[in-house]
Amino acid sequence: MTDPIADYLTRLRNALKARHRVLDIPASNIKKEITKVLHEKGYILNYKFEDTKNHQGNIKIALKYNTETKKPAILHLERASKPGLRKYVHANTMPRVLNGLGVAIVSTSKGVVTDKEARDMNVGGEVLCYVY
Repeated sequence: MTDPIADYLTRLRNALKARHRVLDIPASNIKKEITKVLHEKGYILNYKFEDTKNHQGNIKIALKYNTETKKPAILHLERASKPGLRKYVHANTMPRVLNGLGVAIVSTSKGVVTDKEARDMNVGGEVLCYVY
């Protein structure tokens, strides 16, 4: 697999379209950090990291839906930086998603954070994806 983050986002997107409640994804450190950010920002209900026999592990994600309209909390997931074209930004040129209503997940030297947190810490990095 050449792009595990794109695979993670595609699995998440497909599970949301199929209205699944729980999703299993093979784990990696960057996927765990993206999952933590999504949980902190309220896009997913809960998550759990599990070990498997091959020591890679799994991430179990409980997806979040609106109780009345049954719409998912994540309406759009888009990969920004790809293996063929990386997208790096400085702190002062950090992108704003939907004028601040969405979130850009950024991999910085201080860890995987949102665009707002990166701006507050005054660090730049690689823009992984946009979520809203």
